[in-house]
Formats: sequence, C-alpha cells, structure tokens
Amino acid sequence: MALTPGGPVAEDVRRRILSMLAVGTLRPGSRLGTEREMAESFGVSRSTLRSALMPLSQAGVLERRAGRNGGTFVRADVVERNAAELAGLPARLRSGGHSSATRVLATDRRPATQAEAQALEIDDGTEIFTVRRLRFADGVPLSVDLACFVAEQMEDLLEQPLGGSLYELLRVRYGLTPAATTETIEVVSASLREAQWLDIIHRKPLLAITRITRDTSDVPFEYAYDLFRADRIRLTATSHGAVGAVQRAVSSA
Repeated sequence: MALTPGGPVAEDVRRRILSMLAVGTLRPGSRLGTEREMAESFGVSRSTLRSALMPLSQAGVLERRAGRNGGTFVRADVVERNAAELAGLPARLRSGGHSSATRVLATDRRPATQAEAQALEIDDGTEIFTVRRLRFADGVPLSVDLACFVAEQMEDLLEQPLGGSLYELLRVRYGLTPAATTETIEVVSASLREAQWLDIIHRKPLLAITRITRDTSDVPFEYAYDLFRADRIRLTATSHGAVGAVQRAVSSA
C-alpha cells in the first residue's frame, strides 16, 4: 500500500477538508484559518497539518496568503472576461458557469467632474448619477464598480433595482443599448477601503478598467471605473485585422 504524505493522520485531515468542500461547508474563497487555528481545530500537530495541506495546495485546491488577513483559503476559480466586451458582468459570469451576486454600496446624484464630463461629452457640472457596487463570483468578491450616467437621460434611475444587470435595465427602461465601448486597462494598488471590500490585503494589485460606452447613435451614456481582483480575473482579446484577412486569402488560394 502506498504511503500518503504525513501518514494516516494527515490523510484523515485531507479527507475531512475534501468532505467539507463536497457538502458545501467550505466554498471557493472560504478561509480555513491560520496554521495554528487549523491545527487546534483538527486536533493535530502543526507539522502533521502542513503535511495534510501540502498535496491540496499542489493540486490547486487550497492557497496560502500572507499578511494580517492571510491564512489558508479555498482557491476561487479565475473568471474569464473579454476586453471591451458589450455584455454585462452577470451575463459573462453565467456563460462561464459562475454564480453572480451584487451588493449596492452607494448611489449619488451630483455635478460631473471635468474628467467625467469629458468622457460623457457633457458640460462641466452637468448632473450625473453614480452607482458603486461590489460584485461577487461564486460567492467571493470579484470587483468594485463605479458607473456614471447622465441624469437627464434617466431621471428615476436611482429608484430602480440596481442589483442586476444595469445594461439590461437601461435597455428595457430607457432604450439605451450598448453599441461600442472603449476600455483603458492598468494595474493599481488596492486602497485600504478597496481591500476591505474585496477581502484582500492592503496594496494588493488590482486590474483597473476605465470604460466609456456608447449607444447606437454613437453618444456616450456610461463612464465607468471597475477594479477587479487581479488573482480572480483573466482578460482575453480577439483581433480580426488585415493580417487575418491576408492569411485567409492565402489559405484559400
């Protein structure tokens, strides 16, 4: 019989963890605790615990995180997202087999800043609505989104349910359909407040996406700033240009 790492006691701990995952006691993103906490919880020594966790970490089931909010966590799946896509995040998550949820953090009606006015092609000080939301994938925080809209285009927006797809709401209630979007992508560090929202350590890298979305009349109706956890998102892009056209022509010759 092949010996398992750490012997039968460590194997029992591994089986207990896998059983908790199977029945849903532990979910993607769940924190098991520090090494000391887990050793006490499972009634084993810390060396036995390390032997139990090592194969699960190597298999990608668990991950270790350093820092004050660190410990051992159940690894959460990475979300695939197309760059400059026109679909809302809930639709993207569903298509990838993920569950989605949204928590509205704050809404406001205020004058647009110079940058917001420029992006939305309105006069400085024109009133806009802002909606800040925390998005979850598979029960784990994925992103913090701030979306800005011209108030006069949707006067009762803040009276509507904002926990679902805003694009679907804008299409059905206000006749605004996204036809084109431009995104700027950069890496930033999480502020203390952003880290608390996203359940990560302070200054951890985030993927920041600034987006301007235009309707079918080529008029911008959304200016957004989305912050994604860099460990939970993977961007993809597809380009169909002249090179592809040449390659198709050569292959068909």
